[in-house]
Amino acid sequence: MGRVFSGVQPTGNIHIGNYLGALKQFVELQDENQCVYCIVDLHSITLPQEPKELKQHILDVAALYIAVGLDPKKSIVFIQSEVSGHAELAWVLMCNAYTGELSRMTQFKQKSKDKESAPAGLFTYPILMAADILLYDTDIVPVGNDQKQHIELTRDIAIRINNTYGDTFTIPEGRFLKEGARIMSLDDPVSKMSKSTPNADSRISLLDSPGKIKKSIMRATTDSEGSIRFDTENKPGISNLLTIYSVFSGKPITDLEKQYEGLGYGTLKKDLVDVVWNNLEPIQQRFNEIRTSRELQNILRDGAERAETIAEKTMKRVKERFGLGL
Repeated sequence: MGRVFSGVQPTGNIHIGNYLGALKQFVELQDENQCVYCIVDLHSITLPQEPKELKQHILDVAALYIAVGLDPKKSIVFIQSEVSGHAELAWVLMCNAYTGELSRMTQFKQKSKDKESAPAGLFTYPILMAADILLYDTDIVPVGNDQKQHIELTRDIAIRINNTYGDTFTIPEGRFLKEGARIMSLDDPVSKMSKSTPNADSRISLLDSPGKIKKSIMRATTDSEGSIRFDTENKPGISNLLTIYSVFSGKPITDLEKQYEGLGYGTLKKDLVDVVWNNLEPIQQRFNEIRTSRELQNILRDGAERAETIAEKTMKRVKERFGLGL
């Protein structure tokens, strides 16, 4: 049984791209692995956050973790900042990473583009991510393909420290998105679905109302050709809708192409509205049951205690290797 670690930032509502590409895999992995999943609130403050809103978003994500199927008896679910080892290990790793490798991180380049200066936390963000992973002797990290560079950096730092100080860290492997699980924006199907896009109809959030889901899907960008087939290069909009339909329904895309042969885009979209809502309705019901409950608070407290137990062992080993403390 391997150990899995991953986390989600508590910024904005989780959308179906996050769910199909990451959270659904979190649930699948917990049956055959020891899983550690956290709400990475320390990562979210690399950019300014309104404190009261951030606290609510943290609990929203925690409740969604449970609502989509994470079992706190199988998985450790907790809030990142509740375990001090994340920040403590990040400093140790920062002293063993180099500005050159951090400056090559694609996400930093994108987020700091056209800015005279950027927060230092944005620059060192990958180090905190590395600490999150290495703190739990992680074997598997389920992440999106856009995080591949960060996983490689984590591995490089861990190998560097192991070579210098002896066997200190488990070298993690990335588990990247399954084929077909990359969900694109509804209004711009050549771009990935994002929480930060200004147009709310570009995405479907897990907590959207049936009316909002219908509106977003019916307004989704398609093309003027009229045929329903999977062709990401020439028909990115229809291909994206077929992908969403397939992953939610479990039907192969080839079967969907046959099912909708000769039918219009409107028919496909109307059916997709029902497919999406049938999947999101039970998630929303469970979310509403647990969001303000004592059960959620107990799950997070218990998860933090269990995570702390693992983190303390790692930090003890790290301090011994580096000669820190008494």
